[in-house]
Amino acid sequence: MDAIEPLEDVVARIRASEQGPGGLNAFLSLADDAGEESVPTNDLPLAGVPVAVKDNLATMELPTTCGSRSLEGYRSPFEATAVRRLRAAGGRVVGKTNMDEFGMGSSTENSAFGPTLNPVDRGRVPGGSSGGSAAAVAVGYVRMALGSDTGGSVRQPASMCGVVGIKPTYGRVSRYGLVAYASSLDQVGTFGATVGDAARLLAVVAGHDPRDATSADRPVPDFAAGTDDSLDGVVVGLPEEYFPKTLDSDVRACLDEARAALEAEGAAVRSVSLPVTELAIPCFYVLAPAEASSNLARYDGVRYGVRREAEGVVEMYEASRAAGFGTEVKRRIVLGTYALSAGYYDAYYGAAQRVRERIRADFARVFASGVDLLLTPTAPEPAFRLGEKLDDPVSMYLSDVFTVPANLAGIPGISVPAGDAGGLPVGAQILAPWWEERRMIAAAAAVERRRAGIGAEPS
Repeated sequence: MDAIEPLEDVVARIRASEQGPGGLNAFLSLADDAGEESVPTNDLPLAGVPVAVKDNLATMELPTTCGSRSLEGYRSPFEATAVRRLRAAGGRVVGKTNMDEFGMGSSTENSAFGPTLNPVDRGRVPGGSSGGSAAAVAVGYVRMALGSDTGGSVRQPASMCGVVGIKPTYGRVSRYGLVAYASSLDQVGTFGATVGDAARLLAVVAGHDPRDATSADRPVPDFAAGTDDSLDGVVVGLPEEYFPKTLDSDVRACLDEARAALEAEGAAVRSVSLPVTELAIPCFYVLAPAEASSNLARYDGVRYGVRREAEGVVEMYEASRAAGFGTEVKRRIVLGTYALSAGYYDAYYGAAQRVRERIRADFARVFASGVDLLLTPTAPEPAFRLGEKLDDPVSMYLSDVFTVPANLAGIPGISVPAGDAGGLPVGAQILAPWWEERRMIAAAAAVERRRAGIGAEPS
């Protein structure tokens, strides 16, 4: 076993790079800020491995801010199950990564503490909302990181930074200690420099947790071993709705390469249709804001969050929430509150729930037809420029058009580097039936073998 680098040396290297002229603003806090200790060398699965953690997963030694002024400096009295499990496996938390506030965004520009930069091109976004975790892996600060995925927040930044990102089946990883945005959609996910890295971390954090009522009591396969599984006889579907005529030509070319990689290793590829896909974005942007409206009600200046004194209680609530929340969070709270209001509940929230079930049924029908996996683009375009979409929320929301359906259906997905467009990374997304992460990982490994991922070196 290789010698384990002292944690303080890892952190010092990250700090020096982040404070230099090429800093990415990938971290909101680092381990030595809180006196984290190294673990001894042993035979645990992640013995001595440094891991970055998205700042919406509760940690005791480090702050948990969710990228929001409303939780600035907040320290949790308990730790997320995923964090406890990676520590128990010998992993070391090097720091908490930057993110769109409360996970609401696709570019990490909505962080109250400034945007994270894309390590491949610092004039572009890293994707979001887990942009800090994706950037930290892409630049080589760490080989593994935890993120969360509500509508694509692991897979989309993985694509834009040129790393691997896994969203497991809903219920595969405990959400205990993951600060809630949209509880029926949120899922802890993993990033890796390689498919094997992301799979190793997933194997460590997965498994039943009695503290999470949505956690499934199912055995956890050896996900990392799946990288060597054969694809002989595997049928891969290409959903026509994910390859519109308007799809970026370079993205399409990268997906052609991914398809060729799967066929070269024995998979059969055929066209399929998921017609309800076009309703996924409007469905998501009713359901997710509605759940956010409920979940974020606790940040009122009394129970949680920044407090601004005022003459009355209502005025205090208004002043505290106005000071604590950013523009995008306020926008989604308003949208969600409207969708849940009397007279509109069934027209919006009820209708969206019915559409969600149709999307789930669409996937079930295709998988029942003999299709084992689906291959799609992860994002419709490579990383866009900083500030390019901040004034156009709808355009920003469409960045997740290919990732949102998996969250609505609860199925697993992985983004693996598949090429580049003008030097910018492009990810291929592979979707699998519920609980079939290992087969999905095997297919991603085939794509990885065909083409090395695009990364960047620390400045």
